[in-house]
Amino acid sequence: MSSDEGLVAAVRSFSRSYTSWIGALDEGLLDTPYSLTESRVLFELAQREATDVTALRRTIGVDGGYLSRILARFAADALIARSRSEADGRRQVVRLTDQGRAAAEMLDRRSRQQLEGLLAAFDDQQQRQLTTAMATVEQILAGGRPDAVTLRPMGSGDYGWVVQRHGLLYAGEYRWNESFEALVARVVADYVDQRHHDPKRVAAWVAEVDGKPVGSIFCMRKDERTAQLRLLLVEPTARGLGVGRRLVDECIRFARDTGDETLVLWTNDVLVEARRIYERAGFTLVDEEPHHSFGHDLVGQNWTLPLAT
Repeated sequence: MSSDEGLVAAVRSFSRSYTSWIGALDEGLLDTPYSLTESRVLFELAQREATDVTALRRTIGVDGGYLSRILARFAADALIARSRSEADGRRQVVRLTDQGRAAAEMLDRRSRQQLEGLLAAFDDQQQRQLTTAMATVEQILAGGRPDAVTLRPMGSGDYGWVVQRHGLLYAGEYRWNESFEALVARVVADYVDQRHHDPKRVAAWVAEVDGKPVGSIFCMRKDERTAQLRLLLVEPTARGLGVGRRLVDECIRFARDTGDETLVLWTNDVLVEARRIYERAGFTLVDEEPHHSFGHDLVGQNWTLPLAT
């Protein structure tokens, strides 16, 4: 057997073992009526209030016809509601109903319980080895894709794009009104002002795939010893590529290199996907408070990350 054949055999062996460990081949994942693909669709839909169907297909990487059949079943079971995108009438968006969110929460709960049981069989060192190995696999596979993500400093012309994309995406996915877009414009203006007065202590980046902008983030001043992460954005078509993680990591690196002691951020609890990125990066939830903004009752959250090594 050649070395190439040996590598292929090793990957296939790992794939068989892994799918068996997590029960991916069972007729119903985690003793539910849903297959692995259906469960993934429910998971993605639960990450935001509304999801563009085209972006959902790209994120999951599933055949369009297969996804249509899954969504038709979900609609028949009253798990989703479908409508036309407010940002682009040619596109369809889907939202989980209360029944759909209950199903997604049940899957998430059972998945966590299953993995907690799997990890409990290993000691702390083995758990760290396992998660490190998984992160390595994910990083290598993501880096080998033809649509690998690149970051560049933000410049003239990018600021208007940031404001416009925030306004459109949050209106389409969360139905936030124009007051949110106005807030984004003010934040961008504050950044430009900070950069004019202290250019070495603030920075912003644009993430690109194939030369097209798909994400952004700002590192701004909160006070003399504290940096603030602001305006993390990932286009729906680029979700699942690690864009958010790359942007947050770059913001953390910059704040640490600048000498800041703490990096803070403010977000809302409905932004589930973003909050998970922050948690994985090491941020801790400090406090939260209900507020009415952007046309909705929301819960604002303050997160913090110590930077001292």
